[in-house]
Amino acid sequence: MAKKLSLIESFDPTLARDWLPAGKRAAICFSVDDIFPGCEIQSANNGDDKPASPLDHLQWLLERHQQLRATMFVTPDWRSTSPVPTRKFVARTPLIRHRLHLSKTLRAGSMRLSGHPKFLKRLRSLPRIEIGLHGLHHVRRGPGKPTEFSGLSRAQCGRILRESTTIFEETALEYVSGMTPPGWDVTAELLAAMIDIGLRFVASARDIRTPISATATTQMSGLLGASLIYPQFICGEKLLHITTNFQATNEIDRAMDIIAQGGLVAFKAHGLKRVGDHVALDGMDELYRNYLDAMFARLEDKYGNELWWTSMDEISNRCFSASQSR
Repeated sequence: MAKKLSLIESFDPTLARDWLPAGKRAAICFSVDDIFPGCEIQSANNGDDKPASPLDHLQWLLERHQQLRATMFVTPDWRSTSPVPTRKFVARTPLIRHRLHLSKTLRAGSMRLSGHPKFLKRLRSLPRIEIGLHGLHHVRRGPGKPTEFSGLSRAQCGRILRESTTIFEETALEYVSGMTPPGWDVTAELLAAMIDIGLRFVASARDIRTPISATATTQMSGLLGASLIYPQFICGEKLLHITTNFQATNEIDRAMDIIAQGGLVAFKAHGLKRVGDHVALDGMDELYRNYLDAMFARLEDKYGNELWWTSMDEISNRCFSASQSR
């Protein structure tokens, strides 16, 4: 759910300085949301003659493009079965619909990372990836998208974040200090809780429509008013915000326009292509994989070493280092 412009204005947004390494004209990063053990299982049961999981597709891309990095936003105890309501009667019932899950949820713990060692082994086998947070269960009560942190207090957000990191730590799975909140939804309470536990970057806006310019701001999903193409400090330079600005429905001209402005082309994919009747346009299937392959190849051929192929955590580390040295 998109937030009012006043939210980001109240957190003193400041464009990061000196975020590009010397000799680089622009940057490329790639992230994948909704990664959990079940994304492998569901992909294998999608009816394809030659089923392939999101991690299969990602590995294929990483092997073909040796400069490519990937930030994988993992939900450590996934419970969602549908991003839209499936309990139609309950969804139409006043009062009750705000207290219940409007879709069936998985049993708590059934997708807990620590119970899926084969999935963890597969994650660790992938080259040039990093793991970020993506909520705890990826569900919420009441109507609307699965915006897990919506309406919660700072303390409640903090408990969810701490439980998420506890699960990562019990698996010894290395993770970086950043997150994408489910449904892109960020609140002042969540931002404060992120700072409390030491997170340093957040990717909470997606805009794949606004025309590219140096001053363009996000007007689509999640946080509104954030820079469309540059890393940006918020909350008194305690958090770095990164906007997703490219997905399956975009033409390569959009990426080239961002590069011409010296910006960050932030490619996005989702781990699940189809959940029930919902189909994600940027779901990681063979078609989208091949499209990304073509995009990456064209950028490599056109710009060569002029581009910084990086990750969200690497961008965050460089921005904070530059800020602290001023």
